[in-house]
Amino acid sequence: MSNCDISFHCLLLIFLPICAALTPAEKPNILLVLTDDQDVALGGMMPMKQVQALLGKEGATFNNAFTSSPLCCPSRASLLSGKYAHNHRTTNNSLSGGCNGNYWLKNIEPHALPVLLQTAGYHTFFAGKYLNEYRGEKVPPGWNDFHGLHGNSKYYNYTLRENAQNVSYTDTYLTDLLSSKTLEFLGKPELVSAPFFAMVATPAPHAPFIPAERHRNSFANIEAPRTPNFNHISESLEKHWLVGSSKLIPTKTLKLMDTYFQQRWETLLAVDELVATVWKLLADQKKLDNTYIIFTSDNGYHIGQFAQPFDKRQPYDTDIRIPLLMSGPTIPKGVEINAPAVLVDLVPTILEWAQLSDQTNGDGESLHALLVNAVGYDALLDKQYTRSLLVQHWGEGNVDTYNAECPWSKKDRLTECTIEGACHCQDAWNNTYACIRHFSYNTNRLYCEFRDNENFVEGYDVDDDPFQMTNMGYEWLPIERALYSLALQNLTKCAGPSCRDVHI
Repeated sequence: MSNCDISFHCLLLIFLPICAALTPAEKPNILLVLTDDQDVALGGMMPMKQVQALLGKEGATFNNAFTSSPLCCPSRASLLSGKYAHNHRTTNNSLSGGCNGNYWLKNIEPHALPVLLQTAGYHTFFAGKYLNEYRGEKVPPGWNDFHGLHGNSKYYNYTLRENAQNVSYTDTYLTDLLSSKTLEFLGKPELVSAPFFAMVATPAPHAPFIPAERHRNSFANIEAPRTPNFNHISESLEKHWLVGSSKLIPTKTLKLMDTYFQQRWETLLAVDELVATVWKLLADQKKLDNTYIIFTSDNGYHIGQFAQPFDKRQPYDTDIRIPLLMSGPTIPKGVEINAPAVLVDLVPTILEWAQLSDQTNGDGESLHALLVNAVGYDALLDKQYTRSLLVQHWGEGNVDTYNAECPWSKKDRLTECTIEGACHCQDAWNNTYACIRHFSYNTNRLYCEFRDNENFVEGYDVDDDPFQMTNMGYEWLPIERALYSLALQNLTKCAGPSCRDVHI
């Protein structure tokens, strides 16, 4: 039987194992390691040799994994809730944008993943960056053991909410502290009779790009990849206004970008060590055979693509593709999965592992069937398979966010404009968009609609144009654009099962 003879829907009905109900002590443990701004498109997994050897060779690697929002707080809210941003209403990294805001606190967080797992008997642990606007007022619901960072990623000089108190650190490298806290948690006697859910959210490789002392200059001779779209100036109708208005990046800034690229990789070496150390402890405790491990990031990152120096917030693969590796008791070893996945899929996947599928009320779909059937089945060779993922971003520029040191005016409503970035602004009011990442047999497309004065459209055949340099949005047949536009309207209004029923 060939790959093409097996349909995805048949897999769900025929090959998916049906397990007897498990007691709490028999339920699998779950470890989620989350990085911050780690790309795939620019080689972001290259420093992670141990992660690749342990999770990749011992489990599954998703080749087409995506964030639902290329910005920290919206993507983390999606990961924790299983909901797209229009449903959890966290649209940017500010309180006014819903980050740790009232709607999140009252309507989403009390029903998020840790609460569901804790209620089902899991002993839950969190260490690291939670949400950008979290300031340690109290421990969020659902966590038995909590060590949450105040604010955005740091490596030194930070404060953690450690259960009943806030504790400040000066000289302790944060990734190393998270490793120690995780090992301490895994040694607790409560875990002898209860399953655990542990989430470790590291600062790497987010700015300010400070590696551990032992890793400094490990990649001193590496430069940022000069991809075909690196420092590329777009023609009219190729790119939306913010990217289309970029100028060539000056030499001084290019050198700084190479330094940042090196340092980003160097910060990841401590994360690689963290994963290996935790893996060894679980092996020594003889818990690996009943532990699922997930490694992923909140969003990707660009360095120089389309003459944008360094940031995320764009709809291209540099910014929206993320690493996703999983290992565990029902996952074949050393497999690669081409079917698409998105961050909102993690909640239903974890709930299925925990035999809590009836608790799923999010927008994603479980990846469990794809994982257990990864040998002998490739969804993208299945003529019946199709999936459309949603990616959303709300531009933050307004009259108060401009930088007077840069040659722009208040009326341009730009933000993230810095001298070190040669005044190439990384966000604007009209950098607001919704995109579909569409996968089916012989189809791998990106279609985006921008909320700007031009109602700008971008579309790419990604297999033919992996660097998204040729905008086909105005070249596709009118019926194709109409179908994508209709699907996008449905996706941006969907909730729960309706998010999984949008097909093109």
